[in-house]
Amino acid sequence: MTTTTVPFPDIKRPGQRNVSRLDGEGSVQVELDPSVKIGTAKVFAIYGKGGIGKSTTSSNLSAAFSKMGKRVLQIGCDPKHDSTFTLTKKMLPTVIDVLETVDFHAEELRVEDFVFPGYNGVMCVEAGGPPAGTGCGGYVVGQTVKLLKEHHLLEDTDVVIFDVLGDVFCGGFAAPLQHADRAMIVTANDFDSIFAMNRIVQAIGAKAKNYNVRLGGVIANRSAATDQIDKYNEKIGLKLAAHFPDLDVIRRSRLKKSTLFEMEHSPELEAVQKEYMRPAAALWLGSEPLRAVPMKDRDIFDLLGFD
Repeated sequence: MTTTTVPFPDIKRPGQRNVSRLDGEGSVQVELDPSVKIGTAKVFAIYGKGGIGKSTTSSNLSAAFSKMGKRVLQIGCDPKHDSTFTLTKKMLPTVIDVLETVDFHAEELRVEDFVFPGYNGVMCVEAGGPPAGTGCGGYVVGQTVKLLKEHHLLEDTDVVIFDVLGDVFCGGFAAPLQHADRAMIVTANDFDSIFAMNRIVQAIGAKAKNYNVRLGGVIANRSAATDQIDKYNEKIGLKLAAHFPDLDVIRRSRLKKSTLFEMEHSPELEAVQKEYMRPAAALWLGSEPLRAVPMKDRDIFDLLGFD
């Protein structure tokens, strides 16, 4: 019986190397090749608990930036590869999928193999992720940025948005923070979402020691109220950047494979569109960096839900 192995790049391939400095006390995380930089574009990373609506938020922020006349690139960083679904109306092949077809010889790829046009000119890329249990998400991010740079796609881009997998903070999925100017956190007004947000604040603080990334604010999603979010924000030094209740028009936009800027006009829709334009404008002008101090896990239990 013969055994065949499917090659998958490890974290020492070109474009990425093992970290030689600590991002946080006691941790050794993935460090991308410092020569592979995005350039002059403004870079934003969107994080939050799994299923909280990061892809909806990211896609509509991309659409909002495009409405401002900016050249936008959205990079989905999730094996589920549905970040750009409403922008392109379809599921895109991932960078990892495409690289595998050429046995990871990146020089054989064309731009149209991994970059696809979306709503209002937004460029869309799905980085994807390694097969479960076999690789590092940091490689995926690093290789995607390297490909984009080699094909000169970043030179004509004003805004790059990373839409990142859940609240899994291995070094790999924290890798977009090494490129970002601001990290935005999407959360709901409940304990689990805020607990996840606290872990994200910790990760951003660790990366901020060696990189330029800073917290840009919180986006409350699928929540009628924000009282628990406000309580947490006040305690640690965060601010609310936008608030989106659980509206039917947002649900219908996903079903119709559309951004909110393509839906049939209504007063409710107009209000939501304006609420997306607000953080986009603030981020473009240079939002205030927030210096939040994360809480201990037990302290979050004591703070929330026990009035």
